[in-house]
Amino acid sequence: MRYSALSLALNALSGHRRWKQQWRNPAPKPSYDVIIIGGGGHGLATAYYLAKNHGVTNVAVLEKGWIGGGNTGRNTTVVRSNYFFPESVAFYEKSLQLWEGLSEELNYNVMLSQRGQVVLAHDRHQVEMSHRLRNGMALNGIEAEWLSPEDLRRREPLLRQDGRFPVLGGLVQERAGSARHDAVAWGYARGADERGVHIIQGCEVNGFIMNGNRVSGVRTSRGDIGAAKVCLSVAGHTSQLAAMAGLRLPITSYALQAFVSEPIKPALNMMVLSPSAGIYISQTDKGEVLIGGGLDLYPSYAQRGNFLTVEAVTAGMLDLFPSFSRLRLMRQWAGICDVVKDSSPILGPSPVDGLYLNCGFGTGGFKATPAGGFTMAHTLATGKRHPLIEPFGLERFSSGALIDEAGASGIAH
Repeated sequence: MRYSALSLALNALSGHRRWKQQWRNPAPKPSYDVIIIGGGGHGLATAYYLAKNHGVTNVAVLEKGWIGGGNTGRNTTVVRSNYFFPESVAFYEKSLQLWEGLSEELNYNVMLSQRGQVVLAHDRHQVEMSHRLRNGMALNGIEAEWLSPEDLRRREPLLRQDGRFPVLGGLVQERAGSARHDAVAWGYARGADERGVHIIQGCEVNGFIMNGNRVSGVRTSRGDIGAAKVCLSVAGHTSQLAAMAGLRLPITSYALQAFVSEPIKPALNMMVLSPSAGIYISQTDKGEVLIGGGLDLYPSYAQRGNFLTVEAVTAGMLDLFPSFSRLRLMRQWAGICDVVKDSSPILGPSPVDGLYLNCGFGTGGFKATPAGGFTMAHTLATGKRHPLIEPFGLERFSSGALIDEAGASGIAH
């Protein structure tokens, strides 16, 4: 059923009891052409574009929990393309372009809100880096604007500019914004299911069926399942699953925490990021103030984080927005980030035949959801890496062709 004002009105007549289930709950088949491990945004997007763009429908998405229950539901929902290197800009700009048409593409409202993101500069070095990043973005065809302290005062009147971190200006990308994380997962799941993809929840992968150096299937809590190709799309747990196939990856997993306050009336107009205070902050459509910071300082697979990070991030927020001191925090969570040494993703085939990797996004996985799925679907269907992800292969760690995006733009990615 296609969602529309007419379908909403017709279903209202039956008390909304005739809506079709958004996706099926099938039993696993003995084998598939492609198995995607991980039922988050990237895995579901890959399955959707495989079916829609390439006609590959004999596909299964295996999720040990529930759809969108991992990092897709444990992030701060930022989408943007304010990167420095041409390789990164091309990939993330493609993703942002897909975001801008995603609700119409999926016939599902992903609640994209392009309110802009500003990265504050607190000293002359950060001012210099901001202008460098702006020039780099301009050379790559991405618009960005420098805001003076007076401009920021008009845009964000609650921002304190003369405190411990004096504000000397900020670089804003107006097309940046946020989207509803679970709507993204549900929209891709619904679209993939409509095209014949099997979405199998409660199915944990605990090993691979190997034929020499080739993966020919997976061993799961619901039995063995054969596959011509297997794609890992499990974010922070990629290194654990890859090890089951005898593959060691240059990934370290960390928890990244965030939390939201009680809802208040509109108070923030943009998403604000401060490298010096170590925080980023925005306001959700429900009015909650959403606050995040840097990675925990030690590797972990725990989805809870620690109070030291909560304290540090809250202190940074209050340095910049002292009027939020009376807000009460409602929820706190952590996602598991797969951090690579050069802060850029690993996308494409692995040294194990038949095994493909979509990982290494660190703190930037959500914004890359559409492009990650789009390019991996092309790679799986054709056997050739999509041109946008040619620079992000695993082999760059032996060739030395690294893309140190965090060092280039001065933002954790």
